[in-house]
Amino acid sequence: MKNGRIRSRVLLFASGMHAWNDLFFALLVPLLPVIKEDLGLSFAEIGLLRSVFSGASAILQIPVGYLAESVGEFWLLVLGNVWVSLGLIGMGLSSTFPLLLAVSFLGGLGGGAQHPLGSSMVARAYDGGGRSTAVGTVNFAGDLGKMIAPLGALLAIPFGWRAAVWSVGLAGLVFMTASIPVRRAVDIGRPQPRSRDSVAEGTGQTRMGGFVLLSLVGFLDSGTRGASLVFLPFIMDAKNLGTGEISVLLVLLFAGGAAGKYLVGWLGDRFSPVALIWGTKGLTAALLVLSLAVSPLALVPLMVLLGVGLNGTSSALYASVAELVPAHRRARLYGYFYTTNEFGTVLAPLVYGLIADLFSLNITVIVMGAATLVILPVSLTLRGIWTQGTRLRRAPRSKSSWVYSQGLVRSRLPSGPSDRSGQRARL
Repeated sequence: MKNGRIRSRVLLFASGMHAWNDLFFALLVPLLPVIKEDLGLSFAEIGLLRSVFSGASAILQIPVGYLAESVGEFWLLVLGNVWVSLGLIGMGLSSTFPLLLAVSFLGGLGGGAQHPLGSSMVARAYDGGGRSTAVGTVNFAGDLGKMIAPLGALLAIPFGWRAAVWSVGLAGLVFMTASIPVRRAVDIGRPQPRSRDSVAEGTGQTRMGGFVLLSLVGFLDSGTRGASLVFLPFIMDAKNLGTGEISVLLVLLFAGGAAGKYLVGWLGDRFSPVALIWGTKGLTAALLVLSLAVSPLALVPLMVLLGVGLNGTSSALYASVAELVPAHRRARLYGYFYTTNEFGTVLAPLVYGLIADLFSLNITVIVMGAATLVILPVSLTLRGIWTQGTRLRRAPRSKSSWVYSQGLVRSRLPSGPSDRSGQRARL
């Protein structure tokens, strides 16, 4: 019971940090048309702004992953969100595009802690079971933050986009300060060194081939998601929708994304991630192209379903990292995984922004839909790897191995043949 309460508190804390972090980075999306008009920017410059802000968060993901192995995740998660909060306040005070771009980069750096460390912390807490659902719940919480972002952007209607940005940054700074006293209740410390039992059972090794393939799928998925969030507001704008209407549709998009993340996380404990990837990304490709043809009213249900497809895939991918990587190495390899994902988030808006400037918005969205379909054949390479991981996960585990994995005690192997086989496995 006590361990269950600790896990629940860890999940609640990580979910809160993720909600605020995603709110910070999603806030820019509904404001892009307003910023474009205010500063007289091109589509390529808008894509650059989005890429710089979100892409900066990738730079420190790997270093903080290594650092978390020494100090744990709690302080890095809180301080990372404080950093981004200060960055938003600075962005709200920026008067020119070059200054806004520079401050966006500096502020975005603080986002590097959230995704690898939040996922690592929850995956460690739920190593005994229910991990995919727990990781999906953290993902779901992030999209709750994204749902709030368009509501925060409504401040731009009476006060301007700058006031909307610095107000959210100030609110985040207050919340992060207030969260510090809960440290004793949620901090599970640093990851334990790898268990000798897990090495002997063959579960203490990173399956690097599968991890690389999973990172490639994540790169492609993040590219689709990042570019869609940049250009969907302009699709809505082309249908003569105003800032308020665009904000409402984006709330529905993020609501669908939140539902998709939680649903796919729950399904991840029951179905193959490959099947979930095909379902969500096939839906995404079809609905992206369909969004060009439907009426403004039809965008209401379409945005909800598109959100499920866009964001649901990530829950299957994030939980699968823990299947391929042992607990004592997850923080750093989650850092690598999210960094490769962020490359897709950075590059896609730049590439599609150039296509939009050279051709048209419609051509850009059609190309985006076609590129999304590339994920489907690539994901098929994961089938055998996931099947192997399932066999290992369902294999009987010794009691001492489970206790060690929870960080409660250090197990000792008995001497004899099993000890020697464990040493050979480690070597």
